Amino acid sequence: MQGKLVLGNWKMNGRLAANLALLQAMLADADINRAGVGIAAPYPYLAQLGAAFAGSQLAVAAQDVSRYAADGAFTGEVSADMLADMGCRYVLIGHSERRQYFAEDDACLRQKLQAAVTAGLVPVYCVGETLQERESGRFAEVVGEQLQALDAISGKEYVVAYEPVWAIGTGRVASIEQIDEAHRLILERVLQCHGASASIRVLYGGSVKADNADAILSLASVGGALVGGASLEVKGFGKICQSAKKTL
Repeated sequence: MQGKLVLGNWKMNGRLAANLALLQAMLADADINRAGVGIAAPYPYLAQLGAAFAGSQLAVAAQDVSRYAADGAFTGEVSADMLADMGCRYVLIGHSERRQYFAEDDACLRQKLQAAVTAGLVPVYCVGETLQERESGRFAEVVGEQLQALDAISGKEYVVAYEPVWAIGTGRVASIEQIDEAHRLILERVLQCHGASASIRVLYGGSVKADNADAILSLASVGGALVGGASLEVKGFGKICQSAKKTL
């Protein structure tokens, strides 16, 4: 496994002036400004990130991508080729909020995954179960079904983000044992499909914060973190990146 990857997801937050101050502070922090760290920003701010990160090792990521691969009459859509043209390296696909609020299903996500890989982007494919699915003992079944979308793509680098839906934005965090179990299951499933030659990292994405990052990122099965609200504040995000850096 490569070094642990930390991606900040700004979600639907940001304004140009506030972004600039935050990005400048991130670039001044040696724990953040290094390879293995990136920010997923809303579409309107990707150019700002690209300009700010020029000459640094920080990666630009998008929060979503169109399922339509070719240019055409798809008003409001942003293609994978456009994201690559903007300098994006990663793109989030299948985030629980996209599944919940925009009814994105497996067929749609397969198209998005294929479009991203074809354009040379690294998809960060998000999977996870609801509290009801966890409590009914269906965790492995649900996540296994979601992972089937990866079967349709072929690439060299696979990033999966495990985000238990019940631990996103709630302040609840899965136990270390639950996190380890989930990541091991996902690694095994992806390796079965794509083989040991593929580069695979499984990130944890359920309310990662400065005070729990050490314990989570110390797990060998955890390949990094997908960080939500904590990535909007440089001090906390820096501590999470520092926790990942300790594992190098």
